[in-house]
Amino acid sequence: MHAIWNSIPGAIELGLLYALMALGVYITFRILDFPDLTVDGSFTTGGAIAATMITHGASPWLATIAACLGGCAAGAVTGLLHTKGRINGLLSGILMMIALYSINLRIMGRPNISLLGEGTIFNSLSILAFMVGVVLVIVVLLNLFLKTDLGLALRATGDNARMIRSFGAHTDHTIILGISLSNGLVALSGALVAQQAGYADNSMGIGMIVIGLASVIIGEAILGARTILWATLAAVFGSVVYRIVVAMALQVSWLDASDLKIITAVIVIVALIIPTAQRSWKQKHAARKRSAELADMLTAAGGER
Repeated sequence: MHAIWNSIPGAIELGLLYALMALGVYITFRILDFPDLTVDGSFTTGGAIAATMITHGASPWLATIAACLGGCAAGAVTGLLHTKGRINGLLSGILMMIALYSINLRIMGRPNISLLGEGTIFNSLSILAFMVGVVLVIVVLLNLFLKTDLGLALRATGDNARMIRSFGAHTDHTIILGISLSNGLVALSGALVAQQAGYADNSMGIGMIVIGLASVIIGEAILGARTILWATLAAVFGSVVYRIVVAMALQVSWLDASDLKIITAVIVIVALIIPTAQRSWKQKHAARKRSAELADMLTAAGGER
């Protein structure tokens, strides 16, 4: 039990680092209703750009900004493939994810880069305090953006693209913008995770889309998604809860680090089943209540006769 409690602070730090990626996934899957699999590639792109620039003597702050811009560029290409190339959204993301595997290898020049002994953002900063500040700032900025005319157009595109086109809005532009913004946040997360872990690896992004979805689904299952602000906070909360659950699961004696993927799958399955089961129970409860009320009315009517 003591080991489990000791693992929680580290899990919270990881949860906040990956919360930026969860926010990126939230933009595409919930706001744009776009199944973007670019995430697995753009997460690595962020880590690759940051690690390469840092090892070549660049400022870690500049490297982190460049990583974010690299993710934005990757997302923009996915958006262009879908909107201008008329390629299916799911396939566009898969194609970009595959292309990024080779691009990331080109960026790094080798499968992995060590950052041990290099200057990173976290050398002189508390990871927890820094990430709390960064996540809060990004959540506030994202919510302010989504309340602007452009942000409202982005949300409307995800709700009903045909209707928003009838008002003269360019949905192609908003789709490209949304996917670009999403992957920028994902790459930013990748850059920060690489600096926290002390290395960047070409396989570090594998399965990120599942983790991002798990974070969003867990957060919404626990906190709900009544407003955009609440939904973005739920994504952050879900990321932290996911990491805590994983950390606690890995303390179980009969589970190994190699079981991480199946733990993730189980968490996602449970997070998906619980809201569905809750809705089903509420519907059945409401149906039974209506049946009982109807039976009482019929009984009362029969008595009056």
